[in-house]
Amino acid sequence: MWKPEHRRAAERRGLRYPSDLTDAEWALIGPLIPPAKRGGRKRSIDVREVLNGIFYVLSTGCQWNAVPSDLPPKSTLYDYLDLWDWDGTLERIHHTLYLAVREQAGRDASPTVAIIDAQSAKGAQKGGRRSIRRATTQARRSRVASGIFLSTRSASC
Repeated sequence: MWKPEHRRAAERRGLRYPSDLTDAEWALIGPLIPPAKRGGRKRSIDVREVLNGIFYVLSTGCQWNAVPSDLPPKSTLYDYLDLWDWDGTLERIHHTLYLAVREQAGRDASPTVAIIDAQSAKGAQKGGRRSIRRATTQARRSRVASGIFLSTRSASC
């Protein structure tokens, strides 16, 4: 149930976009972002703005081409998202936030119980029936795709 303290915690006023990070959120995520690589030139992009841009795309569902011009370019956003997915940064952020939410709810940091239903266990056994049933009839191909299509027009035209 939403209480006044929950509404205050979820308040997004004063931000440029509702998907932008608040200072408290940035304090949790910021330290998890790896520093720029050594030996190259200094990072000229604000990493918080990169995250704001990625969250904007994820929250609005817009295309990369539709990213507003006050956020970093779409290529920068996509490259950082790809890099952080590859090097495990997104996984670390998710795990840290997962633990924080569990502790905030008064639970242990890691779950102690797991539930597996019998249907899932049957499908996972080696040699068990697959959970996805394949179609028993073959898909029809068009006459054009088969290469057998004959023109009905007469040759005298």
